[in-house]
Amino acid sequence: MNLKDAIEEKEYIISSINVNDEELNLFLFSLGCYSGEKITVVSHLKGGCIVSIKDSRYSIDNQLAKAIEVLD
Repeated sequence: MNLKDAIEEKEYIISSINVNDEELNLFLFSLGCYSGEKITVVSHLKGGCIVSIKDSRYSIDNQLAKAIEVLD
């Protein structure tokens, strides 16, 4: 399942991030967004969602939300 389909306020574990841009991948890693890390969708928005990673909140667009695969 990807973050676009995730339930709000439920904690998930990131299983993989499927982006073709190495710079974006490194940026996400610097935010703490990498395989094995916990992530929570705070809320879904029309153009994306707000996520919580390591006690910080970030806004991501739908394309990136679909690229982040999570486990229950």
